[in-house]
Amino acid sequence: MSFNVSVQPSGRVFTAEADEALLAAAIRQGIGLPYGCKDGACGSCKCKKLEGTVTHGPHQLKALSLEEAASGFILTCCATAHSDIVIESRHVTDESAFPVKKMPVRINSLAKASHDVMVVRLQLPASDVFKYHAGQYVEFLLRDGDRRAYSVGNAPHTQAENPGLELHIRYMPGGKFTEHVFGPMKEKEILRIEGPFGSFYLREDSTKPMVLLASGTGFAPIKAIIEHMQFKGITRPAVLYWGGRRPVDLYMNDWVLGKVAEMPNLRYVPVVSDALAEDAWTGRTGFVHKAVLEDFPDLSGHQVYACGAPIVVDSAQADYAAAGLPADEFYADSFVTEKEKAQAVV
Repeated sequence: MSFNVSVQPSGRVFTAEADEALLAAAIRQGIGLPYGCKDGACGSCKCKKLEGTVTHGPHQLKALSLEEAASGFILTCCATAHSDIVIESRHVTDESAFPVKKMPVRINSLAKASHDVMVVRLQLPASDVFKYHAGQYVEFLLRDGDRRAYSVGNAPHTQAENPGLELHIRYMPGGKFTEHVFGPMKEKEILRIEGPFGSFYLREDSTKPMVLLASGTGFAPIKAIIEHMQFKGITRPAVLYWGGRRPVDLYMNDWVLGKVAEMPNLRYVPVVSDALAEDAWTGRTGFVHKAVLEDFPDLSGHQVYACGAPIVVDSAQADYAAAGLPADEFYADSFVTEKEKAQAVV
């Protein structure tokens, strides 16, 4: 049995099977609803249900509180329909919905960018065209059925000269996939991926100045967006705030400085929270999202693109709203770990 899902204010309509999450149904039919983790952990897919009945699968309270659920909000990644429904989502766009594909990839190169970050380059099948937006992510399909998601660190136009995907993978002790990446993984190894996924990409129809906020390997999709901006000649003012515990965590600092020299509209503010004396750090310190507020106490005229650890993204969303940032001008990709996904759910 299937039900109709109407999306307002766009008027788009798609169908969802009775046992199918609304988001999965939307992706299957090319409807670009906003989302991030697809696991009920980040809250990026949260929207208002205007009509109809749904049931939620397991999810975290930080993604959808009991109060929000009582007010009619739902998470499309884990909600299934029990009737025709109407939802309100203002980020539905045709252009966001590139076809999701499964394909084999070959490990082209492995390079340590820091003690715990590996830059992995994947070779794509020559016979297949993989289209994506700068900022989106792919998922590795592991043999036991598990998945691991990583943002693409290079912009789509780079495929023309050097086809392949660049991923920035942080080592997680005991991690099923990262133990392999930092251990036995070799060049030419064959894996399978699926994508593209995610609604984190540059909204090019705006002229507002941008804040690009990254923590750790949350820099990867931001890097792709910066490359895309340069390629498309987008000259909106943009400032990148990249945070790490120590300077070494800003593992592509020289790359950023090179882009700043090439792009007059781009500024860069590195922020370190736990520098040691031996680091001789003389730059900004503290929490990276707070550094933004120190420079921009009024964010009412900006767009923000935030990516990285959930605590950074969640704190930024709350604090920037208090600084006047419109809710629909905050775009985020929260890097939720498998451990965080497994935390208490309702």
